[in-house]
Amino acid sequence: MKELEEKILCDGRIINNDIIKVDSFINHQIDPKIFKDFAVHVKKHFKDFKIDKILTIETSGIAVAYAVASELGDLPLLFAKKTKSAITTDDVYATEIKSFTRNVFNNVIVSKRYLKEGENVLIVDDFLAEGNAALGLINLCKQAKANVVGVTVMIEKGFQGGRKKVNELGIKVYSGAIIKEFKDNKPVF
Repeated sequence: MKELEEKILCDGRIINNDIIKVDSFINHQIDPKIFKDFAVHVKKHFKDFKIDKILTIETSGIAVAYAVASELGDLPLLFAKKTKSAITTDDVYATEIKSFTRNVFNNVIVSKRYLKEGENVLIVDDFLAEGNAALGLINLCKQAKANVVGVTVMIEKGFQGGRKKVNELGIKVYSGAIIKEFKDNKPVF
């Protein structure tokens, strides 16, 4: 997506040649036009796939997943929760996911009531770096015996190997923008 790449170049900030900060339009403040445009691209990319449900992880994945779920015909959107609450039952699928940006491990859950055997699931997130969130969500789908149709993200840091890990499972990845490397504090697409 050319418009997403341009927005990243204009408003993204690189930290320690390792992290790109896009909080001005993706994961703190949201640019609805970029999200809508991305969702349209996802719809075109997955037009030949039967998708029953969108799955993401809280928190930053929810907005982009909502845009995609809406564009794909108001599909149900399920998000993996990072914490249990007083009303959470033990009837959940659970896995551990490492956060790349926070360098912590989160136990995430989804209710067995909302992720069912045989469902065709599209995993949606804001970023793909090392692939930890995508692999964790894929694990939840495997536990439920749900089918992962694909993984789609707004921004992929291609040099960190996440796509390869997902592809090795036979799952295709679609990214709105793929950063090949950081050079002179600028992303190279």
